[in-house]
Amino acid sequence: MKASPETLVTAAARLLLCEPGTVNTLAPGLRARAAAVLLRMALDQTLDAYWQRVTPSMTRVGKHRMLCLEWYAGHDTARRCRTTWSALSAACHYHAYELPPAPAEIHTRLLEVTALLAALRARPDTASVPTSAET
Repeated sequence: MKASPETLVTAAARLLLCEPGTVNTLAPGLRARAAAVLLRMALDQTLDAYWQRVTPSMTRVGKHRMLCLEWYAGHDTARRCRTTWSALSAACHYHAYELPPAPAEIHTRLLEVTALLAALRARPDTASVPTSAET
């Protein structure tokens, strides 16, 4: 069963924002890294769904879908998506010589992913799509 992006974001929020009185056996850095993995999965699924709606052939190569997003979703949305995806990717990877991501940093990314989910779910801006006469 595949979880929806909203379910993944909710699970990430639960990892980051523990309820008062709850005993957590996981360290904050580990919870933040797990939340980053969930958030990146949500962003990837949303990008896949976006490209499936706009042009299904674009879902094959991840690098291409990021590069071309500016033409279809606008400069600001593409920049925010690249920045957020890169930051989450860096936070997902474990290195013995680095500190884990801070929960506050991942919480900021959670807010950005939530905004990107809404932006990418909105109808694609056809005005920014190049026509054959422009190419």
